[in-house]
Amino acid sequence: MNGGAVRVFAVCGGAATPALAALAGLRGHAEGTAVRCLRVGALAAVVQDVPAAQFTADALRTHLSDRATLERYARAHHEVVAAVAAAGPAVPVPLTTLYADEARARAAIARESARFLTVLDRVRGRAEWGVKVFAVGPAPGPDGTPGTPPRSGRAYLDRLRDRQRGREAHRDAVRAAVDRIDATLRATSAAARRLRTHGTDLTGEAQPQVLNAAYLVDADRCDELTRAVAALRADPEFGTLVRIETTGPWAPYSFADETDETDEAEDADRGGVDDDDA
Repeated sequence: MNGGAVRVFAVCGGAATPALAALAGLRGHAEGTAVRCLRVGALAAVVQDVPAAQFTADALRTHLSDRATLERYARAHHEVVAAVAAAGPAVPVPLTTLYADEARARAAIARESARFLTVLDRVRGRAEWGVKVFAVGPAPGPDGTPGTPPRSGRAYLDRLRDRQRGREAHRDAVRAAVDRIDATLRATSAAARRLRTHGTDLTGEAQPQVLNAAYLVDADRCDELTRAVAALRADPEFGTLVRIETTGPWAPYSFADETDETDEAEDADRGGVDDDDA
C-alpha cells in the first residue's frame, strides 16, 4: 500500500503459518489491506497495511478517545491475535503498535527478536486464564439492627467501635480469602500475575474488585485450574466473603514480556482491598 503504515497484531515463530485469509483486521474500519505475515529472521509478525493518514498520532488519539471506535479496534485486534495463537505460540502486541512503514516495522521487530523468542518459548503449549474476585459485602452491624437508635451516648460509641471491629475483621477475612485463591491457582500455573484492580466504574459491578489476576496454564492443566476454582466457589466460608469469576483460555496478553512474575498492582500484597471496599 503506497503511503501506508503497518499495524502489528502479534509475533510468532517464522515457521508458523496461521490462517489469515478470513481475518478482516481493520478492513471496514480503516480500509486496511489483507492481514499478512511479515517475516523477520526467525520470527513472523502478523501485520496489516493501513492508510497512514488515518493513523497519525492525532488521528489515533481521536480514534481511541471514542468508545465505540475503541471497542471495534479492540475486537478486530483480538480476533487476529486469537487466530494466530490458535495456530501456535504467539506474542500479542499492544493495540497501538503501529509503524510508519514496513522497513521500520522490520527494524523494530529485529531489535526485539531475543525478547520475542524468549516469550514464545515460555508460552508454548500454554494459555492465559483471567480470574477476578469481588468482595461480597461488609460485615453486618454488631446487633443486627443498625437502624435501632442507641439508648445512650456510650451505647452509641460502643456500637461504632463494634462496627469498626466488624468491618476490620471482614476486610482481613477477604484479604485472606484472596491470598488463598491466588496461592491455590498459582499452584496450577506456570506463571501468574496480579494486575491492578478496577473500580466499580470500570467493572460495572456494585461489589468492589479485590483481585484481578492472570495465570499462564499448561494446556493439559486447564481442567485442573477450573476444578480448583469450582472447589473454592463451593467452600461455604468463601460464599460469605467473595465471588470468583474466570475468563479464558486466552492468548497470553499478560505474559507478553520475558519477565516470569510481575505484580502490577501497587496493593498486590494486600489483595487489592481498600479500607472502604470490604
